[in-house]
Amino acid sequence: MTTPHLHIGFISTRFAGTDGVSLETAKWATVLERLGHECFYFAGQSDRSPERSQVVPEAFYRHPEIDALNKMAYSGSWMVTREARAAHPEIASLHKDFFSIYVRPPQLTRSVNVLKEYFKVQLYEFAHRFDLQILIIENAVTIPLNLPLGLALTEFIAETGFPTIAHHHDFHWERQRFQVNCVGDYLAAAFPPTLPSIRHVVINSIQAQQIASRYGVTSRMIPNVMDFDSPPPDPDLYTQTVRADFGIQADEYFFLQPTRVIQRKGIEHAVELVRRLDLPAKLVISHASGDEGTDYEQRVREYAHLLDVTIRFEADQVQDFRGMTEDGRKIYTLGDVYPHADMVTYPSSIEGFGNAFLEAVYYRRPILVNNYSIYEVDIKPKGFRAVWFDGFISANTLKAVRDVLQTPAQARVWAEENYQLAKRYFSYTVLERRLQSILADCLGQQI
Repeated sequence: MTTPHLHIGFISTRFAGTDGVSLETAKWATVLERLGHECFYFAGQSDRSPERSQVVPEAFYRHPEIDALNKMAYSGSWMVTREARAAHPEIASLHKDFFSIYVRPPQLTRSVNVLKEYFKVQLYEFAHRFDLQILIIENAVTIPLNLPLGLALTEFIAETGFPTIAHHHDFHWERQRFQVNCVGDYLAAAFPPTLPSIRHVVINSIQAQQIASRYGVTSRMIPNVMDFDSPPPDPDLYTQTVRADFGIQADEYFFLQPTRVIQRKGIEHAVELVRRLDLPAKLVISHASGDEGTDYEQRVREYAHLLDVTIRFEADQVQDFRGMTEDGRKIYTLGDVYPHADMVTYPSSIEGFGNAFLEAVYYRRPILVNNYSIYEVDIKPKGFRAVWFDGFISANTLKAVRDVLQTPAQARVWAEENYQLAKRYFSYTVLERRLQSILADCLGQQI
């Protein structure tokens, strides 16, 4: 049976920029629109069409109100202040542990409830405004960065029985920062919710095992994908100045770290690699620190200085679209940059799947990858060729990287093998088949 034309509403805290959730949402929407469906968006920030978006600023996980709630929920920083103690003497007298991180302050409960009700009104409006038939929730009932939004979604679905796909990227039990909190009841209720009309989708097999053992929930695995059925275009004249603009000399190797500068990306390993190779080389980082502060970026800068490694932070010149910076420098897309890299470094310790790995395969680049758990379980067994290391750069790692750099013909053979494997396992064609199946299931159809 062919799935009818549908109005599909995507919901998240943000649909903007190059974070993994925004990128994968765009890929899902592209495939769904190819199938004849229409897509609409609800978020705190959105770079999608305004005519198809409902932007509710409080839904963004870094909105000041949400930031304040998260500090109370996960850090306990509020509890030591004299003002907090003075504000709730009656509660403090009833429970000696009131100012413990494990005990929730009443103002947090009140604020969450107020925002939850506000979001529910907005969700009802979103569903009616665009005549939606299916919701796809992108990580908003997965990682608890906006507690009232997750609770509002859970209640909205419980009240309406709305057919829903919950697309999970990062669960709270996968992140250390959420392990100690005073909102365990919220996490149990809504991150993720277990309701009859929700179909759960995870991006790796470990998540599928975990959600089953923790919640008794069956999920489907849909990995991250790229359009491997449509190879990238050849580099054009605009990109011929990439290496020169990044200060890379003709006799130097160009190592590209195509990620944000955050701790779990393990960028120290890439710095160490460049230092110990004893080859002329520069390391280029394409993205900024993002929403997680600049402390780790400063640590990487200091580490590179200690090892006398030239590292360039080029987030100003690597953006979503070509253009010019305010001081007259070219702006490139990441797709412009990839083909000029001699090797892509991907030394992450934790990843939900691995977008940067797929991008490197798409642009047929040699890859250095840390043997993070999802790579080991879901990617490497399929036969991909990469230089991988297990938590630290060894002499064998250095030798393997030198071999790849100094035998480009062999590297090209590996790159082509990787591309064909990715086309088989991680293409839009694979995504299309799986989305058709789950949409039919949501609607109670047979396929």
